[in-house]
Amino acid sequence: MNNEGKGSFTGIFIAMIASLIIASLWNSVSFISGTAHAILDPSLGVLLNWNYLGGMSFVVLIMALITTLLQKYGTDQETMAELKKEQKELNEKMKGLERGSKEYTEMAMKSMQMMSPMMKLSMRPAIYTAVPFILLFRWFSDFFAIAGDIKFLGIFSWFWFYLIGSIVFSSILRKVFKVV
Repeated sequence: MNNEGKGSFTGIFIAMIASLIIASLWNSVSFISGTAHAILDPSLGVLLNWNYLGGMSFVVLIMALITTLLQKYGTDQETMAELKKEQKELNEKMKGLERGSKEYTEMAMKSMQMMSPMMKLSMRPAIYTAVPFILLFRWFSDFFAIAGDIKFLGIFSWFWFYLIGSIVFSSILRKVFKVV
């Protein structure tokens, strides 16, 4: 295993802080919302106005595709597979041990130590997607506030439709692209 993923969370932390700042300034700094609207109204806005369900499904699919590709090519897939394999082996060994025993505790500690590099590897693509996703979600919020109470499939708000659709599309795309 190489040292990939053993660095700090600095980039991820900065991306998350930037996202929170942008989200909180959306209504007070017109440049942020104005730029997002100038880009997204004539593109995604037209698509959604054409057909809410079809347009939103297409947007969710594209966003899931982007995040899946970033996950595949923005992480060291070999290292992730190796770490997951080691984690699985440890969990299998731990099943046969008595909780609280010295050996169980040692394996649990080793398992927890493996979590940090795995999380760092899997979170790295968040650096690239955090700010665009915040902008997109704030734009969705504005768009659907103006469009009215749109219910997808008769019951879902745009947020829940996006969330559920993203999970479904991402699961399929992760299998298709063999993302670890």
